[in-house]
Amino acid sequence: MATVTKKELVDRIADKLQLKQNTVREVVQEFLAEIVHDLDQGHRLEFRDFGIFEVRSRAARLAWNPRTLTRVPVPDKRKVRFRAGRLLKARLAKPAATTDGRSLLTPSAAATKSATTNSDPSQAKS
Repeated sequence: MATVTKKELVDRIADKLQLKQNTVREVVQEFLAEIVHDLDQGHRLEFRDFGIFEVRSRAARLAWNPRTLTRVPVPDKRKVRFRAGRLLKARLAKPAATTDGRSLLTPSAAATKSATTNSDPSQAKS
């Protein structure tokens, strides 16, 4: 799985919209800063069909240190939870696509794969 950086996203958006990279970089950075600010304030962010970001709080508790078997206090903390939206779930349910938009496992590739996994030539289909 490849990692996509903020710079790569900025480059793609700038090319697609025919805008300067500096302008797109500022917009993307401000967008991310607003997301962080709203989550820090405890707000729930809902992007229809994409997903929902919300902050969940975990209460302080006592845990065990497995090395020393002593009780250790764990402070309370906040975590961000993301739930995928309808369109994102539907898109992820489809087979993975290559960079040119075609499926990685086409019917001909599936037939080739199943034929090559059969190591006994007498059982191979002719």
